[in-house]
Amino acid sequence: MTQRNASSDMPQSRARDNETPVFEALLTPHRSLGRNGFVVLISIVTAMTVAHSFVFVVAGAWPVAAFFGLDLVLILGAFWLNYGAAREREIVSVSHTNLSISKVAPSGRRRDFSFNPFWARFKVSRHDEIGIVRMNVSGGGNSTDIGGFLNPDDRESFAEAFSGALASVRKR
Repeated sequence: MTQRNASSDMPQSRARDNETPVFEALLTPHRSLGRNGFVVLISIVTAMTVAHSFVFVVAGAWPVAAFFGLDLVLILGAFWLNYGAAREREIVSVSHTNLSISKVAPSGRRRDFSFNPFWARFKVSRHDEIGIVRMNVSGGGNSTDIGGFLNPDDRESFAEAFSGALASVRKR
């Protein structure tokens, strides 16, 4: 049976508390068309393409049907690229001792940034009509933009929550 001294656990407990995130956010791009909507849209576009192609083939203008097919392939390709770009994400975490930002590209490539929360500076650039157009964290010789793919409302709410978390960590 091992016995622990309560006073020796105290610094470990404080260290764990300092490492516990005060704020965590997963930022992902918004896509308004879900999987079911995509299936419905592509089904309608495919049905219309086949119907129109049939009309032109019957009329003897069969090369036009090939262009309809090309249009369908280009639409599918555009959606494929769009959904691929939606795999991008950023993970932002603030603890009492560390501010970490992990950026994951659509390809899966990951870049990690780490800042001291007491020295990190959160800069927000605003436009009179649009609102926040750019958010940047810098400190210790590092700098990175965050949330570039967010819509203006999401940028506002993230900036408010993130700056509040940084302020609460600095007060302690």
